[in-house]
Amino acid sequence: MKRAKILITIDWFLPGTASGGPVRSYTNLIEHLKDDFEFYIITRNTDYGSNTPYQNIIPNTWTPFNAYTKIYYISTTELNKSHLKQIINTVQFDIAYINGIYSWYFSILPILLLKKMQKPIIVSARGMLNPQAFSVKGKKKKVFLTLSKILGFYNKVSFHATNRDEALHIKNKINKKANVTIAPNLPRKVQHQFQHKTTKQEPVRFVNIARISVEKGTLTLLEVLKFIKQPLVLHLYGAIHDLSYWKACETIISQLPKYIEVVYKGVVPSEDVPKTLRQYDYFTMLSEGENFGHAILEAFSAGLPVLISNRTPWTKLEAQGLGWDVDISNQNDIIKVFNKALEISDAVYSSWSKASINYAKDFINNPKVLEQNKVLFLNAIKNQ
Repeated sequence: MKRAKILITIDWFLPGTASGGPVRSYTNLIEHLKDDFEFYIITRNTDYGSNTPYQNIIPNTWTPFNAYTKIYYISTTELNKSHLKQIINTVQFDIAYINGIYSWYFSILPILLLKKMQKPIIVSARGMLNPQAFSVKGKKKKVFLTLSKILGFYNKVSFHATNRDEALHIKNKINKKANVTIAPNLPRKVQHQFQHKTTKQEPVRFVNIARISVEKGTLTLLEVLKFIKQPLVLHLYGAIHDLSYWKACETIISQLPKYIEVVYKGVVPSEDVPKTLRQYDYFTMLSEGENFGHAILEAFSAGLPVLISNRTPWTKLEAQGLGWDVDISNQNDIIKVFNKALEISDAVYSSWSKASINYAKDFINNPKVLEQNKVLFLNAIKNQ
């Protein structure tokens, strides 16, 4: 069977991992859909927040990534409209898949160029139109969206939403009649089978894998620890780009009781996330919102119950024996949940760890999720 060809534009991709979820989403996508599609990815030759080019990668040429994917790493000096136009005009593809909303070179300019080619275009909003996304640079984003409506920028462009709530946000911000297809993000293909954990460690160990940032709630998490009366360990993994925010985090860490140990561990390579998670008892992240939350699902697959905000797709967790989703605006509730996590018996913890693994297995092996992602692209081609 002839594979359909998908052109993807995304600011950052492998070997970079500092931008977080989107890289994981696209890596999973191409791995799951490799039997039906070929992929051509246009991206930068630097990671998020870095000006250092990737080592051992030749920029400004198509580089084989695997048997069904090629990547064009654009150098900073060559990142311009004419070069981007040249790349797009010289690659054969059936459908364009645009990551995000606000990037000039990888979200906005590609649409301007692709519309002239009359190829089907799908924009993956990646949560960028959800309410919590406007807590950062909100005014600029609203101005862009207003202009896009006036100019009809997204006319004849389809959208990908990962859940029903996101679909509603897209229609609200773009157009009530916008063509939106719902397809959940695909999980990492699991190459290992973990046994569930039977006991918590002493002291109990928590892990947070996320950018150190306002939207990921790092400071909210640290401030709660002031009020915990029992020993615990928290290790933070993730990129730091706002040094003033990190300094505020460090100030809180310095004020914590001596029996609370918080250590920043740097950025963990994507392929090392599963085995890193296994070193801990719980995963925690009090973010302002997650469109999907790959790290949450990977925590489940590693047998970790989670303590997260209630602004993600993963909800009603306590009733399922998977952890807790808590209102991050209510500090007392967060404190109560941390105390529950510290105090539950090993028997309960063991059953929750087992339930977490089974929950992840059911999600990862759900054929409906794979089919929804295939349909996202096949229908766009068919309806061209």
